[in-house]
Amino acid sequence: MQVRKLGIEGAFEFTPPVFNDRRGRFAAPYQGTAFSEHLGKPLFQVEQVSHNLSARGTLRGIHYTATPPGMAKYVYCPYGQVQDFLVDLRVGSPTFGKWATTLLDADSCRALYIPVGVGHAFLSMADDSMVVYLMSQGYVAENELALNPLDPAIGLPITADIDIVQSDRDADAPTLAEARDSGLLPELKIAQKAEAALWQ
Repeated sequence: MQVRKLGIEGAFEFTPPVFNDRRGRFAAPYQGTAFSEHLGKPLFQVEQVSHNLSARGTLRGIHYTATPPGMAKYVYCPYGQVQDFLVDLRVGSPTFGKWATTLLDADSCRALYIPVGVGHAFLSMADDSMVVYLMSQGYVAENELALNPLDPAIGLPITADIDIVQSDRDADAPTLAEARDSGLLPELKIAQKAEAALWQ
């Protein structure tokens, strides 16, 4: 398993070996030993596993969870291809407002660990792209928040070669500045406390 720190504190990329033969493909996108070696702890207790299918051009996010309670996620793409984006939304973080991007696809079976307080978005690059989420909390609608992924102040490198499809919720979501001014973003210390509680 290859592990890479991303440019956002606490976020990691995991790339497992992938075995292809005439029967198909096998990979293990999550491996506890590799996770523990680099984060110093096992994966959080998984409270929910979800997935979505997205047509080419679908832009989902930027999504995050009110903190507290906060939510950590482990995500991968077992079918199709997505350009994945993480955005540091933790007020007080040295990388607040910065993003990191990774191509997730079925060929690499690459996965991402998304810490509490970091927003998540992706652009589907192929029809029927599937993204799987292992989550530290169950879904509670009133805790789930969104930012506009096309906010120029964030500056996600969204390709102009694809016609974008968004939900009304994402298209109408506040900008980073609006969310911060409204007190909707997590403070770094509170996000770190919520994350630490995942392993207590």
